[in-house]
Amino acid sequence: MRIRLIGSELAAVTAASALASVGHDVTWQPHRDAPWSFLRRADWLRREPQLLAQLERALAEGSLRVSETPPPEVVEVLWLALAPDQRAAAQAAVEAQAACQSEPLVVINNATFPVGETERLAAPLGPDQWAVCLPDRLEEGRAWETFTRPSRWLLGSESAQATVRVRELLRAFNRRRDVFQCMPLRAAELTKLAINGMLATRISYMNEVAGLADTLGVDVELVRQGMGADPRIGYEYLYPGCGFGGPNFSRDLMGLADVQSAQGRASALLEQVLEINEQKKETLFRKLWGHFQGELAGRRVAIWGAAFKPGTARIDHAPVLPLLRALWAQGVEVRLHDPAALPALAAEVGEQPLLTLCPEDPYAACEGADALLLVTEWKCYWNPDWARLAGCLGERLILDGRNIYDPDYVASQGLTYRGIGRRADP
Repeated sequence: MRIRLIGSELAAVTAASALASVGHDVTWQPHRDAPWSFLRRADWLRREPQLLAQLERALAEGSLRVSETPPPEVVEVLWLALAPDQRAAAQAAVEAQAACQSEPLVVINNATFPVGETERLAAPLGPDQWAVCLPDRLEEGRAWETFTRPSRWLLGSESAQATVRVRELLRAFNRRRDVFQCMPLRAAELTKLAINGMLATRISYMNEVAGLADTLGVDVELVRQGMGADPRIGYEYLYPGCGFGGPNFSRDLMGLADVQSAQGRASALLEQVLEINEQKKETLFRKLWGHFQGELAGRRVAIWGAAFKPGTARIDHAPVLPLLRALWAQGVEVRLHDPAALPALAAEVGEQPLLTLCPEDPYAACEGADALLLVTEWKCYWNPDWARLAGCLGERLILDGRNIYDPDYVASQGLTYRGIGRRADP
């Protein structure tokens, strides 16, 4: 099929590459806020597994073309993968495309716009022109895999003809079993937001339980396993930690809260979920404060991990940001390692005399530090050289913000362990 795809989000880059890789003829138009000249150097794109290689292959083979200002031409599909604040660009693109069409057209809204936006996009469409909603459900760090081997597609469509065309468009990614879940437009838009709202609620609830476990002297890992063993609950998204972040998760929650507010409904639950998450981003700082009884000025700490999750170079709404601000406010020197996110962090915080970035070696960040704070659970941090760490850390304190270590084992290595709802002493 002939496809015009617009956007500079991860969803746009992934869709352009994947659709071109299976034989579609794709013209990709990045949004002017992030042109191709900028995207091709973006750390998050280079770090996303397989994606840049697939993109470059499609460009070399000619099935994918990048054009900042493509000429008007008839296409079969207009795919919109824009940021939430780019609704005007989406509307303009739909109007321009509808005006030049001489054959049927499907507009695919792959953006996280407010509920009801797909209907608004459909307003200028003529006969044999349809708008559908295909919510972005990619996982950062696994974008190529989640697009090309989806567990399911949510498809909002109220036209049988449009549904048939979308199924044909994505047939190459739907071979093992039928992964389409079809529903009306607004239902699909709300479902996307509601899914992330439920996942965030599970995380925040588990963090509340971890706080209670800390107070009661209970190991929250035992509680987590007991809860997860109940088939009505399960284990997914049931891990306490020092808060979640990311460009999509956070804005989807705020989007869902906005939808409720626009309908005159109070969103007390979502407000609590967001508030709990922001509080949890300060958990490691509070544990450090408590351990040293507030005497933090002049101390040095090591931080492992800055990205909002493993496998990405992004730090959007990442827990490390409020943690750094709190540490610097107390005059704490920070030495930080992350396998991918240091350029993004440097761009975000600028010159900071109390920050030293250690790109090569995580142990270099620990030299002369009083404590190690683990913020992002990259696999390279899971099995450290404990004897080396004990020799690096003056106070031999480990603050595990993701509960990836065994408290008793860490304590047996001569270190003091504090996790989220877990603890052990040497």
